Amino acid sequence: MLKIDNIYKTFNRETVNEVKALQGVSLHIAKGSFTVVVGTNGSGKSTLLNAIAGSFYIDSGKIFHNGKNITKLPEHKRAKQIGMVFQNPFTGTAPDMSIAENISLASKRGKHRGFGWALKQKNLDEFKNKLKSLNMGLEERLNNPIGKLSGGQRQALTLLMSTWVKPQLLLLDEHTAALDPKTAIKIIKLTEEIIRKDKLTTLMVTHSMQQAVNMGNRIIMMHNGKIVFDFDENEKKHLKVSDLLSLFDEIRRKEQIDKSVAEMLERNYV
Repeated sequence: MLKIDNIYKTFNRETVNEVKALQGVSLHIAKGSFTVVVGTNGSGKSTLLNAIAGSFYIDSGKIFHNGKNITKLPEHKRAKQIGMVFQNPFTGTAPDMSIAENISLASKRGKHRGFGWALKQKNLDEFKNKLKSLNMGLEERLNNPIGKLSGGQRQALTLLMSTWVKPQLLLLDEHTAALDPKTAIKIIKLTEEIIRKDKLTTLMVTHSMQQAVNMGNRIIMMHNGKIVFDFDENEKKHLKVSDLLSLFDEIRRKEQIDKSVAEMLERNYV
């Protein structure tokens, strides 16, 4: 389904702000799998998803989707098969356009749009029926600008729009991080329902260790632009939140030891 082969990405190369965001990441995602990605701040989680989506070109390595090399494929062409939901509920939609207009655009992803009138009555009836599944009353607000919705309503709508035309791959980039706990639980429930119903291949980044152990069938942990742990479905079944937190502590301790050794060597040999 998705094969990532030894990819690298450095931002602000050869400057004081240089960041080695991805350092030789290789990964294979099977069709129908649900992989959760966790890691420390700056570990490369979101960079990995954006590299897959085509938000930027990687420095080296290759990305394959369904056997096709998409490494140099522009983002808008990847969007025909890849849906993405961002952390910010106000990303990925047109705030001044109505709910119906935004959904209409989403429903035509990867299709020839032409110049015909998009919002026909049969389209509006379909929009209303799907919006009812959110249980947020949005089916009665089709003409409201999306910018007037709450963060939770907008994130639910963005999730629905990203999966309106069933994507071959769904990317979720901390899509509940900006929401209050109650709303986040609602969005997570909706996420699981959509993924299960449409059997979507999914890659989800989260800071929530509870989400990580409760969702999906695989956990990947990243640190300093590398994959440091990869737990398959059988291993994941036995993982607890405390196990993941212990692994984070282990990584930090090792990093501190390595830093201390480097400083000692520098003092001795400079």
